[in-house]
Amino acid sequence: MNGFPWAAFASGLGAVAGAVLAVLLATFALALVKGVHRIVDSAWGVAFAAAAVTSCALAASQGHGDPARRALVTVLTVVWGLRLALHIAWRGRGHGEDPRYERLLAKAGPGRAARAWYALRMVYLLQAALVWLISLPVQAACYAPSPIGALAVGGVAVWVAGVGFEAVGDWQLRAFKADPSNQGRIMDQGLWAWTRHPNYFGDFLVWWGLYLLACTTWPVAAATLVSPLVMTFLLTAGSGKALMERHMADRPGYAAYQARTSGFVPRPPRRR
Repeated sequence: MNGFPWAAFASGLGAVAGAVLAVLLATFALALVKGVHRIVDSAWGVAFAAAAVTSCALAASQGHGDPARRALVTVLTVVWGLRLALHIAWRGRGHGEDPRYERLLAKAGPGRAARAWYALRMVYLLQAALVWLISLPVQAACYAPSPIGALAVGGVAVWVAGVGFEAVGDWQLRAFKADPSNQGRIMDQGLWAWTRHPNYFGDFLVWWGLYLLACTTWPVAAATLVSPLVMTFLLTAGSGKALMERHMADRPGYAAYQARTSGFVPRPPRRR
């Protein structure tokens, strides 16, 4: 079908699933030793990097895919994934368990074994499945035989905008929190004046940009469209924006911040 090696691509899906699962299971083992499950948030980016590298290596070893496109999508995914992993690890250093995981594991019932089994099923295996699904465009792009064209260049531009938005937003928030005079205040400066979630909006752009790199044919575009759609759902209505807003709802000044600031897509703030 239009030269895309569907059989080779399908055969590589299992290997990618194994690589992603290995990252999450290793993280689970480390979490049990450390006694905190928040480290899985860093493993999220590492698992995407593992998926990209595995697909790239498989496609190259079989002689499939345009080498430039294959290398490009792998580098972009690894850069995004490792930047995110390092940022989350640095942000969480010295902290105990994340309240999100405390609330989740409270549903597991009594006993350390019950909590561990519940965490494995509801956090680690679920995240492994999501990484595998969301990374489908990256996997497909590694096998795509078409040379880089205008759509791929557009995808890179969207990716650059996303990583830039995400990184700048993270830097601005880190600098804001480092100033003792901002203790207890809501961050509403810089990109945070234009959207309440510049980091999530940046992720949104990154994954739609990576999706464009896989859109070499209509069948490939249709087969991988579920991935950016799932990521968009997670960022806006799942574990991203919606969960964070519930956590922040009782903070003094947050309701006023919500009233004047876009919830996702950046726009100038409303007049106070």
